[in-house]
Amino acid sequence: MHRACLIIVALSLTHCTRDETVAAYGGADRVWILAELGNQRVGTPITLTFPGLGRIAGQGPCNTYTAKMLAPYPWFETANIVRTRTNCADLAFEDQYVEALAGMTQSEVSGSTLVLRNDAGREMVFVARD
Repeated sequence: MHRACLIIVALSLTHCTRDETVAAYGGADRVWILAELGNQRVGTPITLTFPGLGRIAGQGPCNTYTAKMLAPYPWFETANIVRTRTNCADLAFEDQYVEALAGMTQSEVSGSTLVLRNDAGREMVFVARD
């Protein structure tokens, strides 16, 4: 009986280390470029990456950022978005991006397109950099 319990614990620990986030479903090893934010085309370069288990990172027009990713695919939930502190002309737009990113609740990867959306239907559309 004791051996069976150890096997169950070992299997559950192995399962806990699997990446079930959007990164595991086509998001990893890609640099995603923000193309649309709330049905508005974006010309300001902003990236999103999935550098490791349960992590996101990227580059805004002014600052780099990183955060924890908490939810399994297709859900999307970030926590503790941290940015560097560089000021630039596009800082207000970067603030809008970070606020929108923090509010996203779903993710969908389809080929070279990543769509994040919130419960109100607002979307962020990213395309994979070639």
